[in-house]
Amino acid sequence: MSNSAADQFFTAIKTRRTIYTLSKESPISDARIQEIVETAMHHTPSSFNSQSNRAVVLFGANHDKLWNITLEVLKAIVPADAFPATQARIGGFANAYATVLFFEDNTDIEKMQAAFPTYQDRFPGWSLQSSGMLQGYVWTALALEGLGASVQHYNPLINERVYKEWNIPSTWSLIAQMPIGKPTAPAGAKTFKPIEELVKIQK
Repeated sequence: MSNSAADQFFTAIKTRRTIYTLSKESPISDARIQEIVETAMHHTPSSFNSQSNRAVVLFGANHDKLWNITLEVLKAIVPADAFPATQARIGGFANAYATVLFFEDNTDIEKMQAAFPTYQDRFPGWSLQSSGMLQGYVWTALALEGLGASVQHYNPLINERVYKEWNIPSTWSLIAQMPIGKPTAPAGAKTFKPIEELVKIQK
């Protein structure tokens, strides 16, 4: 393989893996984590440059509080015999160093719908596509800095508690939660479907 810019890019992408076993350590500073999230935020494409992505980064006690809230919410709805497994899973996320919360601001989406009514039914989907790109950029950049991560979706179950605890605007929709920390074990083996089933080439 050559060492072209594209190859370097794909090498970076390959470092991004789902890692659940994380510690309350980080090889980089909080300021650097903030810088990564902010840079990714500014340079993630969005439809009509709507810039509807939002993020909240929780460190320290705020990170711990998020997963305590999640556990409390789940305890009220998960059957007792299944709760130990749920508790262990949430405990793994709580053991991480920090969490990035990803949101979409419906105000920006509604502005685009009003300005471009022909595409009004498309903007919510387009905003989710942009959020997915943002999550991928942040995840990959953090992986290059030695941080492991996974993406979780305990919304909307935790929404009410999260919005109240951190004074989140009601116009923001919670999309995903990304616990991050220093990996304590490598990612598992990854399998791939035959590329011929995934990509079609027409000449």
